[in-house]
Amino acid sequence: MKTKKHFLWLAVWVSLALISSAACSKAKNTRLGNSFREDKNGWIYVHLEGAPREIGFQHGWHLAPEIDDALQMFTYYLENSTKKNWAFYREAAERMFWPKIDQEYRDEIEGIAEGLKARLPDKNYDKIDITIINGWIELAQYYVPSLDEKIKSGAGDNKAPGYCSAFIATGSYTEDGKIVIGHNSWVEYVVGERWNIIEDIVPEKGFRIMMDAMPGYIHSGDDFVINGAGILYTETTISQFKGFKEDGTPEFMRARKAAQYANSIDDFIRIMTADNNGGYANDWLVGDLKTNEIARLELGLNNQPVWRTKDGYFIGSNFASDEKFIAEETTFDPKNASQSVLVRKARWEKLMEEYKGRINAETGKLFEADHIEAGTGAVASNANTLCGHVDNDPKGCPEFSWNPFWPGGSVQGKVTTAALAKDLKFWARMGHPCGEDFIASNFLTAHPEFQWQAKFLKDMKANPWTLFEGKK
Repeated sequence: MKTKKHFLWLAVWVSLALISSAACSKAKNTRLGNSFREDKNGWIYVHLEGAPREIGFQHGWHLAPEIDDALQMFTYYLENSTKKNWAFYREAAERMFWPKIDQEYRDEIEGIAEGLKARLPDKNYDKIDITIINGWIELAQYYVPSLDEKIKSGAGDNKAPGYCSAFIATGSYTEDGKIVIGHNSWVEYVVGERWNIIEDIVPEKGFRIMMDAMPGYIHSGDDFVINGAGILYTETTISQFKGFKEDGTPEFMRARKAAQYANSIDDFIRIMTADNNGGYANDWLVGDLKTNEIARLELGLNNQPVWRTKDGYFIGSNFASDEKFIAEETTFDPKNASQSVLVRKARWEKLMEEYKGRINAETGKLFEADHIEAGTGAVASNANTLCGHVDNDPKGCPEFSWNPFWPGGSVQGKVTTAALAKDLKFWARMGHPCGEDFIASNFLTAHPEFQWQAKFLKDMKANPWTLFEGKK
């Protein structure tokens, strides 16, 4: 039989437990500093600031549920799509990537793991898990094919997919003569549905960074970046690229370092080309608000041609341009005009000339949502339009090794102008930039061959264009 004394002691015990829990939570939260999270129109904006480990802790804490979800998805998806398990990726990341990561980024990655653990104590993720998701493209689409190539000549060819459509313009091509830049991200929907983070980072050293990203990323990854020095950059992947250097510096660290420390186009090129491992080979489109100059860096393992101008444009849709680069580092056929990469290139060229002198943020949004197929001039929904819908395409996208009706294509878009970027602002739309929804259940009913993705494939609703800015 319970007495008053028993209930009194129970009340005291509960009170002490609550006080202890509150104190523990407060102790954890002291590391959060001035950081915060806001959810808006399909995006998650996080403001992070401080020393590297504290930025990481804030990141891991605020985005813990999303990082957990991303890690579960990648563990499942990479094993099923590449036939390599998580243990394989852990060994590769720890052996190749971790020793090449600068200490400040090691600290940040470790901080992410600490913040994740503090928020989700039942989970056992560590720094190597976070390293894998930062470098999954390099590992799955460059390192794994390079291993296949060693086993059998030709087996590793044609594996690197082509992600994204992008442009940068300046001078007589834009409405105010200043830089305008835009990008829509193409990727497998099971991944891209989760590419919905806006990171606003105020680091202890270097420049402030505004970028889109995935949960757990120290870099942008797809890439769309503005820094406090007035450097803007984006990229599109070079499809059908081959080559990987195991002892090189991972691309994700170089991209983050460029975001944080580049004060000029020359700085950007120097950082990105230093000890390049060939992973995630891209055509980088770069601008400098201070000089109004733009550039294109075609970053291969052995070839790195650069084009620059203060009056013109550069475009990207996963094609390489330099003849030596194409011959030595790709399996790309520049004469096959039916390829998605070249059909989209032709559409970009037409749009740039049609809108010459009128390019601004609003026309940039139209470009990213474009559904005209070059050549025919017809409205289409397939792999040949700037806003890609490979899930609607009966031919798939062979140059990406995407089968017919592959659930992939454009998953979000971003646009900014010099006037916006100087204040660390850009427009972003989560979901297809054209505004069309992707409904997973409808797709899987129509294409049961992709039922293996059902565990993690979600609806991808198109949200409105939203203006984001770095906040205090």
